[in-house]
Amino acid sequence: MNRAIYRIPGAEFRRTLDELVALLELEPLLGKPVRNLSLGERMKCEIAAALLHSPQVVFLDEPTIGLDVMMQRRIRAFIAEYNRRRGATVLLTSHYMADVEALCRRVVVIHHGRLLFDGDLSALVERFTAHKTIVVRLGDCQTDLRAYGEVVSCEDGLATLRVPKAETARVTGRLLADLPVVDLTVEDPPIEEVIELVFSQGAS
Repeated sequence: MNRAIYRIPGAEFRRTLDELVALLELEPLLGKPVRNLSLGERMKCEIAAALLHSPQVVFLDEPTIGLDVMMQRRIRAFIAEYNRRRGATVLLTSHYMADVEALCRRVVVIHHGRLLFDGDLSALVERFTAHKTIVVRLGDCQTDLRAYGEVVSCEDGLATLRVPKAETARVTGRLLADLPVVDLTVEDPPIEEVIELVFSQGAS
């Protein structure tokens, strides 16, 4: 039906269909009644149907919602591969930040019809956060860590500290010098937290 709607030539249709079936691992589903497909299987088939005519602009609205973790990864990998192979523009609307982090180079944040940010994901983090997160594994959490930064959590020897960006190197050095550190990582705040900051600053 989709081939007829978009008037796709036979050879092109077969070539594109074979590519989509391979990329999305659809072979076992081709003879399966729609009513017997799971949510993830239906999602994959709907994506394949939408891409049969090789669009150069693809709009995706919450493409991984309701899917298990493994299926989410497969869908993201497929979208990235389609973008690479076809050079298509992919516009993703999502409240699920894992999709955004995995797929988006450019991020547009809109709140109540107002544009709050338009740029790279890394620039979003840099602009709206003033701190870094230090995750440090110690022998235990008996040490009072408040002298090193804001203690977000400390449980079973794993402590999470929030420190100002400018203080990150100094605090990291002090932790390594003062305490029996087993492991230490420095991270940007979770993207969900960054987006929340964008909204709160945009609303003020």
